[in-house]
Amino acid sequence: MQQQSGDAGGREFHRVADELRARMTDGTYPLHSFLPSQRDLAEELGVSRDTVQRVLRELVSEGWIQSRRGSGSRVVKTQRIQSSTPRATRQRHGVTLGPLLSEAFEQPEVTLDVYTLTSESLDAHIRLQAERILSGSIAPQRIGLRMILPSEDLHLPYPSVKAGKDDDRLRDRLHAITNRHTESLRGTLKALGTDNRVASVDVEIRHAPLTPAFKLYLFNGTEALLGPYEVIKRKIELEKGVVITALDVLGLGATLTHHVKDDDQNSPGTVFVDTWQTWFDSVWSLLTE
Repeated sequence: MQQQSGDAGGREFHRVADELRARMTDGTYPLHSFLPSQRDLAEELGVSRDTVQRVLRELVSEGWIQSRRGSGSRVVKTQRIQSSTPRATRQRHGVTLGPLLSEAFEQPEVTLDVYTLTSESLDAHIRLQAERILSGSIAPQRIGLRMILPSEDLHLPYPSVKAGKDDDRLRDRLHAITNRHTESLRGTLKALGTDNRVASVDVEIRHAPLTPAFKLYLFNGTEALLGPYEVIKRKIELEKGVVITALDVLGLGATLTHHVKDDDQNSPGTVFVDTWQTWFDSVWSLLTE
């Protein structure tokens, strides 16, 4: 993701990029489909074509789309989830993070434990669930979120400038992305409690001195999503058109495996969920600050 100055152009770039990524992960723009034209996207999202063009270049760099002059932009990557226990609705529409979170939020009490490099993926999906709550489609009574992020003073191997180990531009960029999405997520959930849409909202975010090699989602103590971060080399455009070669990881596009706890304490799904819940609780209690 591109980090620009705090002007309107930078904010609009982030908004449009987040929106298009979310649409590709929730199936609005499925794999192998074409995005709307640049003109249509600019009109729908209320931005200039220049902003749309910059966003599309970023999505090409991240591997989401392929663009050819005269042919449009085609989706070549989505959020893939391999589930050992597909349900009927998921078999029809495919397993994606959106439906899994939607089902979790349809319960009276929602608990989410998340370990991740940034809060980017979760922020986009939480905003969708907040819209469902505001519209009256769902009405959870309690929402509890615990999220573990890497410590800000930790020297991470990615994202990093490939040619300069002491170059802090991508580290600063990562912190800006993380802080922006974390504050958005926190504000979205807290507003539900302030407006009395949800009786109890508890959001706690901590940092651990660990480099995330994977992302982990635990839903309501019964479901788990786990996926490794794939390290990639790509071009990243910084402020003022500066382009650098970087080592980065796939975040929104990472493949996740899905497991569900059942009544059998020795079943693979139950063992998987319980094992990773124990891991999360131990890191939360003993390593975070």
